[in-house]
Amino acid sequence: MQTLKLKILFLCTGNSCRSQMAEGWARHLRGGVIEAYSAGIEKHGMNPNAIKVMAEAGVDISKHFSKTPDEIGAVHFDYVVTVCGHANENCPVFLGKAKVAHVGFEDPPKLTKHLPDGEEKLAVYRRVRDEIRKFVETLPEALCAIQ
Repeated sequence: MQTLKLKILFLCTGNSCRSQMAEGWARHLRGGVIEAYSAGIEKHGMNPNAIKVMAEAGVDISKHFSKTPDEIGAVHFDYVVTVCGHANENCPVFLGKAKVAHVGFEDPPKLTKHLPDGEEKLAVYRRVRDEIRKFVETLPEALCAIQ
């Protein structure tokens, strides 16, 4: 008997970093129970530092691309997880039974914009990557508790 996977959309402002990391982790760690997607309120393109730190952790998101929810198509999500405050405040309406949950993570590009490229900048991306991983490891149970 095949169990249906929960369809989860990770939503961020630009779908370039945090939501992409969350999708990558969900596919890598929880692919047996979650059908993961990511999108942004806008499209900002993929963040190369996000790709780099995920690759360091053994998760390839280099083929991902920045998209909006409309570009995903007619997927009926079980959960929409906003991973930044802006997406939470501007979350579009989703048809169907989708429950919206907010789990905010700091924005590595914003936190590091004053830093030159290098280890200090990547350390921030790694920290947020690891925080997102810890959250994804709690799925789907953590979301199923949301009423």
